[in-house]
Amino acid sequence: MIGAVCRVVLEHLPAGYEEYMSFGMLAYVVPLSRYPDTYNKQPLALASLASQKRHMALYLNNVYSDEATREWFTSAYAESGKRLDMGKSCVRFKRLDDLPLEVIGQAIARTSVDDFLASYEAARSKAKRGR
Repeated sequence: MIGAVCRVVLEHLPAGYEEYMSFGMLAYVVPLSRYPDTYNKQPLALASLASQKRHMALYLNNVYSDEATREWFTSAYAESGKRLDMGKSCVRFKRLDDLPLEVIGQAIARTSVDDFLASYEAARSKAKRGR
């Protein structure tokens, strides 16, 4: 089941991201060779995929960090007729049928590396100003 979601992510992953193991999860990241200046010295993850005890989770950091993407995602998910079980960035699912794979693919394809880095840098700048 995780493999099917992984294939959808890889099919829609914009150029410049890489598949990577991070914190025990399969992650799709901006490589450190492209952007080494991260707060924790780990690559920035666009998305991560994990198998938890009671469910699987797809973490979509572009949905979490960008309000327009979040609004689009929740609307597209609702239009799919599937029930969205979501935290701040994680979409929880127990069966592959719980996910609208087309919407997941579109969410991944929606954010280029350049856009993701611009969003990250804006958030980081805002956090520094708030200190």
